[in-house]
Amino acid sequence: MHVIAYSVKSFEIEYLENANSMKHEIILEAKPLRIESAVLAKGADAVIIFTSDDASEPVINALADLGVKYILTRSSGTDHIDLKAAEKRGIKVANVPSYSPQAIAEQAVMLALALSRKLIDTSRLVQDYNFTIEKHVGFNFFGKTVGLIGLGSIGKATAAIFKGLGCRVISFDIDQEIEMDTIEMVSLDVLLQQSDIISLHAPLNESTRHLINQESMSQMKDGVMLINTSRGALIKSEDVLAKLEDGKIGYLGLDVYEFEKGLFFEDHSNSTSKDSLIKKLIDHKNVIITPHQGFLTREALQEIAQITMGNIDAWESEFG
Repeated sequence: MHVIAYSVKSFEIEYLENANSMKHEIILEAKPLRIESAVLAKGADAVIIFTSDDASEPVINALADLGVKYILTRSSGTDHIDLKAAEKRGIKVANVPSYSPQAIAEQAVMLALALSRKLIDTSRLVQDYNFTIEKHVGFNFFGKTVGLIGLGSIGKATAAIFKGLGCRVISFDIDQEIEMDTIEMVSLDVLLQQSDIISLHAPLNESTRHLINQESMSQMKDGVMLINTSRGALIKSEDVLAKLEDGKIGYLGLDVYEFEKGLFFEDHSNSTSKDSLIKKLIDHKNVIITPHQGFLTREALQEIAQITMGNIDAWESEFG
């Protein structure tokens, strides 16, 4: 099968090449998928994309006109793909439903621990040869209540780590049938009201978009810690900034951002025009933002590549 992969970073190449094992003719392209770059897929049966790529209806129509039959995303989420447009044009879509959930879970807990002990600020002071400790008072996780919104494979992996730290773990999931002996399933209102730390692990859809907003945050404890390693638009960014400034949100850890497309994965250090909202968030000492790198472990990259190429193998076997 002829395949082109868009938005390929240098660290992905060896994993994709190893997973392919010369079975398919694959082009690894650093350019993102946009309407302008769709032409690069001419002659390809399948395209492989990432969350930062544009798979909106116009782009899908352009790919379909070029003869593309399959779209694979190197992610579990598919909110960057217009699935209705793909179905209308007869393009099959596959994702990576689960890959190394521990990678994302560890990123979430790492953000939480770093925030709780003011690690970033402490490190900066030490780099300036300032070894005072008066401003570094943190808190224990032992005995705290952690609320997980979403209890899929990543949520469960996150729960296991927090349980290991001695936390009480509660969870809300749209799937009311989920049961775990070590986790108390509660309503969203109860979770918001009782949690000291809230970590988001839900997919992005119409029911979860801006789930964290001014109204929902008003139910939270004063000084609550909020962590998001799932999808940026689960949080209404302007509202969370306001709640940071009035002290309702005491700590904020983000590996995703509502307006990250065109921002994350690129070097904007010399840009004269910067996203003013994320700059205001970054300026808060009780905020840590990482650029959507929760998946960035050797184990996760290997699984993503293997599952992605396995999907191509399966399609070729079934449809020729």
